[in-house]
Amino acid sequence: MCFAATPAAVADSGPDASEFDLSSSSECEFGGKNIPSTPWSLQRILMEQLHDKATGDDVTVAVIDTGVDDDNKQLAGQMASKGKDFVGGKDGTEDIEGHGTRVAGIIAAKEVPGTGFMGLAPKAKILPIRYTGAQDKQGKPKQGNSDTMVAAIKYAVDQGADIINISSDTEERKDPPRLRAAIKNAVDSGALVIAASGNDGWDATSKKTYPASYDGVVAVAASDRNDERASFSQAGDFVDIAAPGVGMVSTVPEGGQCTADGTSFAAPYVAGVAALMMDRYPDWNAQQIIARMQETAERPTAEPNRYVGWGVVDPLAALSDSTEPGETPKPEAPQQAGASQVTPMKVTMGETPAERDRRISIYVLGAGLLLVFVAGGSGIAVRDWRRKKAGGFGSD
Repeated sequence: MCFAATPAAVADSGPDASEFDLSSSSECEFGGKNIPSTPWSLQRILMEQLHDKATGDDVTVAVIDTGVDDDNKQLAGQMASKGKDFVGGKDGTEDIEGHGTRVAGIIAAKEVPGTGFMGLAPKAKILPIRYTGAQDKQGKPKQGNSDTMVAAIKYAVDQGADIINISSDTEERKDPPRLRAAIKNAVDSGALVIAASGNDGWDATSKKTYPASYDGVVAVAASDRNDERASFSQAGDFVDIAAPGVGMVSTVPEGGQCTADGTSFAAPYVAGVAALMMDRYPDWNAQQIIARMQETAERPTAEPNRYVGWGVVDPLAALSDSTEPGETPKPEAPQQAGASQVTPMKVTMGETPAERDRRISIYVLGAGLLLVFVAGGSGIAVRDWRRKKAGGFGSD
């Protein structure tokens, strides 16, 4: 059976209306197979070195989304509790759309045989909160709105969540006062609030999205395999950092995995790194965590820009410097950023130094032979010209 987390397009007109866009795209089979290979978003990390430093132990990440199905083997046992459902279901572990289950997997899916995918912080706990994506008794979609989002945020704060991940943005870029107030309360409580920047960036025009644009929220853009802004990722001065958001492998309800694109899946990548940092640096506050993450990001320029903020997150670099940071990132030259103190593996697709030396030797030898042939040919031409001038060809 195929499901897709489709963007909500109904105005906030009642309990069944939605004003949020689940910032992703893709369809996948629930209860399907695992993908055996390691996704590119994890190939860029040395996972063993990363988990030698931290695993996310004793950190709780609230996933405010369509719910999180813990029937997937990689998510079984990863829930802090059953969470809560604000759209009429029994609890937060129901997910009929699959969006929230994918988000949670990127954060905390545990390692299992037969797949190269796992969450960035496999010892972190997920607090599943469903604010949208349900069905009524007649099987009709029942979507959330600002009221259910606000209730979900308050619940996450009351439950003591260390990190709150929101992979949604409001339709038509609405800025509901009640949502702004709920976010402020969450930030003031000390929680690290992370939100997707949105997927309407095809024209690269700067536009604000909510809740990502609110003060204190970490707004996450999506990057591609080249560490550049994904073409759909919303640009704007509010963007704080970027993370992989293209071809993102993650868990789905009932078991299995699939791939999807979207800033929805870049945000939990940052949430996973933040969980690792909270494990490693338990005395740092939320602002210090994100400041260090921004300082160590792979940045194209010394200053942040409206496409990727301070740059693409570098998990290992963020966990490799124990000096206590300030609460705001410091500009540095691009070559100084992202210094993860890791020796890269040798690239075997290109030529080795020995192959390069052999190639150059062949070039030198070939050039020498060419000069010999040119010189020899020139000598014959001069001799023939002299003979012709003397009256003809004869024997030597």
